[in-house]
Amino acid sequence: MKASLSRQSFIAGLALAGLSLSAGSVLAQGGAKIGQPAPAFQAVDADGKTRNLSEFAGKTVILEWTNHDCPYVRKHYNSATMQTLQKDMVREGIVWLSVVSSPVGEQGYVDGAAAKELTTKRDAAPAAVLLDPNSKVARAYGATTTPHMYIVDPKGTLAYMGAIDDKPSSNPASLNGAKSYVRQAVAELKAGKPISEAATKSYGCAVKYAPLS
Repeated sequence: MKASLSRQSFIAGLALAGLSLSAGSVLAQGGAKIGQPAPAFQAVDADGKTRNLSEFAGKTVILEWTNHDCPYVRKHYNSATMQTLQKDMVREGIVWLSVVSSPVGEQGYVDGAAAKELTTKRDAAPAAVLLDPNSKVARAYGATTTPHMYIVDPKGTLAYMGAIDDKPSSNPASLNGAKSYVRQAVAELKAGKPISEAATKSYGCAVKYAPLS
């Protein structure tokens, strides 16, 4: 009888653990949902200017979560893949915002001066680098990895969220033949077509979150 009860308790414990993991996954998604209004945000950029999503109304906006010390991020920047994508999107009239959510003391944290230096050094081309050391923007969107990509259409609707491409590896060789989900989504958006892969699984280093205050 005791053995039977122990087994039942063990199974119940597993079920409860599974429920907790599921709840955690839901929380990690934040308020960002495909086809719904993109979460509003306010953040200070590397120049010390307060930026809001609303200031870009009527434009397509790409949010790129980044951590310059992450091997997956380095793969895209050291190869100039990320910078090329940024510049191509800017030529399309798209607003590119890089978001740094690492809190003070965590890998990837930068202040405004360091963020500007990185942008210049890497020849990157974001419209702004948003500093999010309290992780408010990350939580609003449910960003989980660096990189993690989001596309907001001109109506303010979240059109894409997920990986930058279909090669979840930090090996630079994986860039060969990689399909850019971001390019695909932007092309379909411009053509007025439904985005064929609107939500994909992001990959990279875990976003470092600041403790909830």
